[in-house]
Amino acid sequence: MIKTDFTDSEVERYARHIILKDVGIEGQLKLLNSKVLIVGAGGLGSPAALYLAAAGVGTIGVADGDVVDLSNLQRQIIHSTKDIGILKTKSAKQKMTELNPDIKIITYDTYLNASNMLDIVKDYDFVIDGADNFATKFLINDACVLANKAFSHGGILRFIAQTMTIVPNVSACYACVFDSPPPVDSVPTCSSAGVLGSIAGVLGSIQATEAIKYITGVGELLTDKLLIADLASMDFDKIKFKKNPQCRVCGENGIKHLSDYEQRTCEV
Repeated sequence: MIKTDFTDSEVERYARHIILKDVGIEGQLKLLNSKVLIVGAGGLGSPAALYLAAAGVGTIGVADGDVVDLSNLQRQIIHSTKDIGILKTKSAKQKMTELNPDIKIITYDTYLNASNMLDIVKDYDFVIDGADNFATKFLINDACVLANKAFSHGGILRFIAQTMTIVPNVSACYACVFDSPPPVDSVPTCSSAGVLGSIAGVLGSIQATEAIKYITGVGELLTDKLLIADLASMDFDKIKFKKNPQCRVCGENGIKHLSDYEQRTCEV
């Protein structure tokens, strides 16, 4: 059912959006009627989930097959010490519901792969890539291109964060820029190289903002641009790209179905 008006409590809850120029009543209704999928309830998915719930995104899907570990708590702020050992999706849903009980949270207690990703992605308007490995990140891109779903890519390591937004058939896709996953063991992971926890909060918040902008039509998206942030020096750079007509995924002879990639953990 499409929501067309607000309750008194919703007017109060979303007052700062409603009075915000270019969002207003129409934009908030778009949020309330939208669906966003978050792949990964970890470092990037945690702040994204909290801000999207707070913003009033009507339906939020959270996909993750992992359980909360003590080492996660340095950056995965949606979880707490008492959640150690339980599913991240269950922990995330509890915090999101406590924050905003009026929205719908759908959990997928599984790792996404070529056999199930399209069936899940097709039901959403926007996807947040909070995955912890290159295989899933590239698979998200492939699925979103095939399903024509916009998404936000994100990745962090040490003090560095990177993100770009992909709108299929409009902008360059992730594979236009990076082509394919790096060879196994060629890139350090957060578990081997470390990551400053707060960087996950910065990037996850940017990803949530891109989702909100896409849904409401406000501002300019990070399409055809890769934002790279070095938080150690506070340098933010944008590298511009163009859609590759010969891209193996979104090009003229692009993919027609999903295939799994070799797994390599990034641990965001």
